[in-house]
Amino acid sequence: MRPGRAWLWMPVLTAALPAFAAKAADGRNAMKARRASPARKAGIAEILSTKVICKQKGRYIGWPTICRRANGQLVVIFSGDRDAHVCPYGKDQLVRSTDGGKTWTKPETVNNTPLDDRDAGILETRRGTLLVSWFTSLAFERNGRPHWRRHAEKLGPETRKRWLGSWVRRSTDGGKTWQRPVRVTGSAPHGPIELADGRLLYLGSDNFNARNKVVAEASRDDGKTWKVVGSVPIPKRLQSIRFCEPHVVETRRGKLVGMFRVEEVPFNGRFLYQADSHDGGKTWTPPRRTKIWGFPPHLLRLANGWLVVVYGRRRPPFGQRACISRDDGKTWDVANEITLARGPNGDLGYPASVQLPDGSILTVFYQIDKPGDGEKTSLFATHWRLPPAGD
Repeated sequence: MRPGRAWLWMPVLTAALPAFAAKAADGRNAMKARRASPARKAGIAEILSTKVICKQKGRYIGWPTICRRANGQLVVIFSGDRDAHVCPYGKDQLVRSTDGGKTWTKPETVNNTPLDDRDAGILETRRGTLLVSWFTSLAFERNGRPHWRRHAEKLGPETRKRWLGSWVRRSTDGGKTWQRPVRVTGSAPHGPIELADGRLLYLGSDNFNARNKVVAEASRDDGKTWKVVGSVPIPKRLQSIRFCEPHVVETRRGKLVGMFRVEEVPFNGRFLYQADSHDGGKTWTPPRRTKIWGFPPHLLRLANGWLVVVYGRRRPPFGQRACISRDDGKTWDVANEITLARGPNGDLGYPASVQLPDGSILTVFYQIDKPGDGEKTSLFATHWRLPPAGD
């Protein structure tokens, strides 16, 4: 794939947008019910609260990732101050909470390149480094809005070559200052993770060099440099499916569980796929389809060893979902799928989770807050908990 065609996934999204608007009335009723009952049962889980954590009047924001720092601070990074889902003006911004998610700061801008800055991930390493990942896009060039065209016309070939790609960026002072961006091969909405052996591992889509390739990159120097160490084999029978927007988690026994969004299949066929690695990301099993419908995934290992995957449901009933594995990803409890929040339409999702000290879980995501008011998307957080293991 040529660098200028990293937007090839956009026609699929555009084709799905009419479905986003379906059954908006059902979504509004569900949202009213959610506000009226801050604590409710959701299958095996209890939903403690759902609330807006960031809203930018007249602006579109989305695709958040959350991390919990060693000092207890919660940090959420997202793409904000946008005209729309696709536009030239996206910035990577972050908000913070020092009280367990009760209150949040105003947004701070981390990245504002001449291109569209999208899909940021964040983690804090054991050395205390904050690492942000993201990719830049020129997809807005395909839209006919005059002010977008004027913006595109100002971007010379050197600017495009300099900034188009996938990136990571480090901060060693808690996000007060940020080091220069480092180019990486792959991209994924929620970024790298840290493994038990101290390496950083990034499972990402190689959008700029290949049509359908997912690579594993590793860093042994706290995110300063990166090297591709493996890739996920795509069997010939699955070549018509595009695997993208992956995330990965390490189990207690050291197995890596990766999950993927898929494209170029019928919309109702977009189940999450899974591949595993038993050698730190060098080799992977071929992807296999799970029974979990939704996208994209974010994986988290809980203190009790269970795995939880969260994902958006972009078909009625719209909303944010979660599913649990109690056996290191061998099986998923789809029969007890958890509804974390209802949504008004399908322009939502990209949830990501952290576990809090009391064992409860905080999941952030984006969707519209007040349907029918003409407002754009906001960031939300759902606070929820599972019963103790054995209950």
